[in-house]
Amino acid sequence: MNGATTSAGLRAYNRVRLLRAVHDCGATRTRSRLTQDLALARGTASVLVSGLADDRLLHEEPSAAHGRGRPTQVPGPHPEGPLALAVDLREDSWEVAACELGGRVSVLDVRRHDGTPEGALGPLGEVLRGQLGRLGSRVVGVGVAVAGPVRDGGLVDVAHLRWRSVDVPALLDLGAVVPGGGPRVGNDTAFAALAEARRGRLRGIGVGLHVHVDFDLGGVLVVDGRPLEGAGGMGAEFGHMPLTGGDAPCMCGAHGCWGLEVGANALLRHMGLAYGGGQGRDDARRILATADAGSGTGDGTDDAAGGRTRGGGTSGGTGGGQVPSPHDHTGGGAALRAVRTNAQALGRGLAALVNAHDPAVVTLSGLGVDLYDRALPTLMESFGSGLMTIRHERPPVIAPSALGWQGPLVGAMESVFDMFLTVSGVESWRGST
Repeated sequence: MNGATTSAGLRAYNRVRLLRAVHDCGATRTRSRLTQDLALARGTASVLVSGLADDRLLHEEPSAAHGRGRPTQVPGPHPEGPLALAVDLREDSWEVAACELGGRVSVLDVRRHDGTPEGALGPLGEVLRGQLGRLGSRVVGVGVAVAGPVRDGGLVDVAHLRWRSVDVPALLDLGAVVPGGGPRVGNDTAFAALAEARRGRLRGIGVGLHVHVDFDLGGVLVVDGRPLEGAGGMGAEFGHMPLTGGDAPCMCGAHGCWGLEVGANALLRHMGLAYGGGQGRDDARRILATADAGSGTGDGTDDAAGGRTRGGGTSGGTGGGQVPSPHDHTGGGAALRAVRTNAQALGRGLAALVNAHDPAVVTLSGLGVDLYDRALPTLMESFGSGLMTIRHERPPVIAPSALGWQGPLVGAMESVFDMFLTVSGVESWRGST
């Protein structure tokens, strides 16, 4: 039941339903198909689309594929319509994008930062204020994905950067110009999982598991399209569970965290390179590239099912190794061993989570896609050996994300449009235009 008791209330409700349908399908369905999907009368749909176009919320274009007669129309975002500003704040850099209704993402700015709260958030706030001034009332909200637990509306901890209770909204200093009461700050893994549930391989899946890998990893259970973030919003932290038998200290304060063995930091540590504090992304990429070059040498197979490198996570590594060249086959063997060791730990942890939560599908984003692509046999062997016998008959699908690295950015966008695509949100747009 929609709760509408008047014709005006029903019309407002159906306006939101239509906008939500256009957004969720990526602005790809014809008006005729949307009319059928929403069980609307053709006349009602026509009136709704016309009104939404007048309000600069929708714009129709002819369908690229049509038969005889008048071409059918495809409702999509209005060229002067609402925008979400989305941010992916990583340990070493940030990315800002403007996102339209329907989900198209246009990257506006990408910058590295120095790892301090002020050095990361000060310049980011300046860029966001500039975009808010440029785009004006078209912006309906700001979503910010951060690489750490989030609580109380925006207090963030990023262990590798020694951030503790950093007030992200306060340091962004966006003032009262952001609709909806300020930026929507969320964990990057939870946002990536939300994106995967809306636009990726978890769409329509009742129970799924999403794991996002960057310098370390996070994971969250997704039920009926929603990440389960826990009572305090800090539930996307599977990376800080002792799933693989290690006992090394982690900068989060726990010991034996799964995230110590999977991700860029683990690759760097395995190669004897400096890690921690958001450093080494380029080196980690070169290790992955070199592993590709070394995959045909035969080196590295001993470690595929053997020992794994464990190292302290308290202060990071000072490093004494060198990044091998992709053209150096000896270095390629070492890089391949590092990648396979990562994949082995990833598979072992996934098996433990599958045994506990029984998901239908497991998706991997970020560096998880690279590990999937480069060491799938190792990952699946480790995963299979950790599964309970009863799960071998119907193990879950493990798949790389359809969104690659854009998951946190897309999830930040979705958090804004979830707030906007309500009766009150859409009515506020009418009042501001």
